[in-house]
Amino acid sequence: MHVAVQAFRYVNIVGYAVLAALALLSWRRRRDPPGRRAAAAFGVLGLAWVLALVPDHPGDLPERAVGRVALALLVLFPFLLLRFTSAFRTAGRDRANALVGLTAVLLVWTLALPSVPQRDESWPPWFAAYVALFLLHWTLLAALTATRLALAAAAQPTLARRRMLMLALGAAAITAAIFLAAVSGRAASPASLASGVLGSVALAAFYLGLSPPTPVRLWWRAPDEGRLRIAMVDLTRFAQTQEEVASRVLQPAAGLVGARALAIRNEEGRIVGAWNVPPEAWSELERPPGRAAPQPHADAEVLDLDVAGGSLVVWTSPYVPFFGEDELALLRTLGSLTGLALDRVRLFQGEHETRLALERANEVKSNFVALAAHELRTPMTTIHGFVTTLHHLADRLDDAQRRKLREALLEQTERMALLIEQLLDLSRLDAEAIEIVPQPLAVRPQLEEIVRTATGDAAAVDIDVPEGLVAQVDRNALERIVSNLVTNALRYGQPPVTVQAEQTDNHFRLTVEDAGAGVPQELVPDLFERFTRSDGPRPDARGTGLGLAIARSYARAHGGDLLYEHATPHGARFRLVLPAQPVSGPEPPPETASP
Repeated sequence: MHVAVQAFRYVNIVGYAVLAALALLSWRRRRDPPGRRAAAAFGVLGLAWVLALVPDHPGDLPERAVGRVALALLVLFPFLLLRFTSAFRTAGRDRANALVGLTAVLLVWTLALPSVPQRDESWPPWFAAYVALFLLHWTLLAALTATRLALAAAAQPTLARRRMLMLALGAAAITAAIFLAAVSGRAASPASLASGVLGSVALAAFYLGLSPPTPVRLWWRAPDEGRLRIAMVDLTRFAQTQEEVASRVLQPAAGLVGARALAIRNEEGRIVGAWNVPPEAWSELERPPGRAAPQPHADAEVLDLDVAGGSLVVWTSPYVPFFGEDELALLRTLGSLTGLALDRVRLFQGEHETRLALERANEVKSNFVALAAHELRTPMTTIHGFVTTLHHLADRLDDAQRRKLREALLEQTERMALLIEQLLDLSRLDAEAIEIVPQPLAVRPQLEEIVRTATGDAAAVDIDVPEGLVAQVDRNALERIVSNLVTNALRYGQPPVTVQAEQTDNHFRLTVEDAGAGVPQELVPDLFERFTRSDGPRPDARGTGLGLAIARSYARAHGGDLLYEHATPHGARFRLVLPAQPVSGPEPPPETASP
């Protein structure tokens, strides 16, 4: 039995020294608080086992001092091991202070011991009291450590859970070994052998908890890798949107690391999927780099993982970064595959949008050809009839008839030229080929010129615009919109026709109003559709039905809109609203109230 006891003793000495070295190497690699505390705890334990090699002869002061230091290190180990678990979840301040005080008292008592009895010597009462306090201290702290690890392990992923349970088992086993070593009377007793066996069991458990070998890791990680393979298969299936890709991997990714919540961003930083994240936190997640993520779970660790094609925000247990390194590596792998899938969908969507744009352009071309053929047929037929008449019957017609034919021919060619110009405008607007370039314009002189060009007489329209008003608008768009509105008001409404304009902090507003009967109620829903016409108050009121459609298209191309409303007490009012910033003009514009 003596040989077996000695064998376990030396195995444990070497094993705990190696364990201390592994803990120190792990801390040097990780440089995090849990790694530092684990290195301190197991470094102290390993040093205590190594110092146990020094013999303790009575009367040899240096040897007895070494033995006292080894005993003090054993006092420190359970306290440092409990401190290791506190790196993940802080204990109550009162309890922590009590444990610090108990450890300090025991350390002082250890260093103040007058002597330590040999194994074959009886214990004086003061030493028996010391051993009782020593065992109470060790049992209390080891029990707290094991309980805390075992309870927290239930919510962890497979590998992390088993590593934490191994540490809890190690704490329990080494406590039992210390008890047996304390009560064993002889060096070669069964209690001493059991103590050595339990010390080896604790050593194996600590080793599996801190740094399990690769075969063990693969065995423990098999369930998580199975979930990873399923998620990877889901990613290979075709998806039309990035949200669909994210929905396939959210729960497998969360389960991989025992996450409380998880969100997936694409490469633009937009959230494309989230699990267990409150809706109000979504906008905070789409944040500029360097800004902290929101914290929907107070006791969770927030990990922001950059992966190819995007990033993952994970709210997980505080234990996962230390015990779940492999799961985090798997999560990064899954995140990278998800990023590639998101990028694939982005490329597909880009190709799809390009194809739709081409189809739309082709449809615009086809519609333009059809509209042109339909609308140009009437004036072209009329012109052809007039030209044929003049060609064959000019010598039979008197001067009045020839003059009437020439006037009609001029009217029809002007109508056809206007129609062609409007059709070209619509074609460019549909193809989004109109370039809008806002620039500072003196509004009143510009409106007077537009009205003069559209009507031939600037006095035909009342322009109620302050002299110094300057607005940031596109000149061509303003000309197209106002000329169509003024022409429409003169053609279908009644005078007076009034143009008003004002500039506020955020918008430029222009109103064209007439005093006619207004637009019939049944025509209002289709008022801005192409080729929508109503019967004007005068027999000669004829239009192409394109003016209002062109005006609204220009307004929307400018980022604004064109609206219709009934005027009071009667008439039609068209309101143009364009986004614009106020600019400085020759005179500061007067303050106007925004309606």
